[in-house]
Amino acid sequence: MLIQQILLKILHTFQQERTVSAAFHLLKGKRSGQTIQDVGLYKLYQFFGILPKLSRQKFEQQIDLLFAKNYIDIDENGYYTLSETGRELATESLKVTFDGWHYRGNEHLFFGRLSLVVQSLSHQANGQKAFIPIERNEQIQGWVRQFLMANHFLQRTLQQPFYDEMNRSLTKLPVEDRIKELLIYRLTGYNEPGFTWQQLAFGYHMQEMDAQLYYISGLHAWLNEIEQQVNYPLLAQIASGIRVEALLTMSAHETAQLFKKGHSIEAISQIRRLKTNTIEDHLVEMAMNEPNFSIDEFVTIEDQQQILLIVEDYGTKRLKTLKELLPHVSYFQLRLTLAKGVTTT
Repeated sequence: MLIQQILLKILHTFQQERTVSAAFHLLKGKRSGQTIQDVGLYKLYQFFGILPKLSRQKFEQQIDLLFAKNYIDIDENGYYTLSETGRELATESLKVTFDGWHYRGNEHLFFGRLSLVVQSLSHQANGQKAFIPIERNEQIQGWVRQFLMANHFLQRTLQQPFYDEMNRSLTKLPVEDRIKELLIYRLTGYNEPGFTWQQLAFGYHMQEMDAQLYYISGLHAWLNEIEQQVNYPLLAQIASGIRVEALLTMSAHETAQLFKKGHSIEAISQIRRLKTNTIEDHLVEMAMNEPNFSIDEFVTIEDQQQILLIVEDYGTKRLKTLKELLPHVSYFQLRLTLAKGVTTT
């Protein structure tokens, strides 16, 4: 099952240096300093935020299944070890890819817009002016109204070019046909209601969560196709503002602006009325996401080299272990060096 493969891959990548909760926060796309740093340290960009509505209960059900299958063992504090079988499954290649770091749940906004446009065009083509919108979000409804009017919806000439763009773009996606089918089956048209997750899971003989993950993978591939090509002008409008280009969290961005003006950590802490540790989290985020950000004023080049050498020699990124091996280096300096040692994708 896809969700279990993903969980095993995340847990294996964490090298048993985090609790299982870290995987939960990663999938949810938690904007905490620790989770953001974990994304960079362990290069788990693709999985960040792919299940923003994942409940703790459903997550723990999947962890319990991994335990029941003897793929993992968990202690009372949430730390785990992978069995030999678990490690073997974790190293198998996934049949799908994600781009969670660049979309962070925004793919659902894209599909909300798309769904309502398709529903509107379908009803217009069948002479129906009134219908119950599949998308209840008023902001999306307002956006779609503006889109339709801007593209001369009332002239009844929008259906064919819109269909052509959808068909051409979906044809080019490097994903399985069933993933493309999942995307289409979720759409609602005139007298054609979209399939529920339960129906899709039953029809494709998979868990509902797996169906959702295949669908999300397909949305990411679709959005990337639209982003990379210039011959989808209508779909490009629907995808506008969906991809996250400002990779810093909003709070880290505010700190970055003050830091670039020459303010110290302590000064920024006072100006923003935030704890020093929080400002340090923001600087670590900057080190991870901004190629031109230098950490030399915080960590000597010699210490940076020594930290990275020990990481390689001991095969660990666990801060507690690194601190024991390098007692003269602060946790902040360790985190900065580790963050600077990775680059976003």
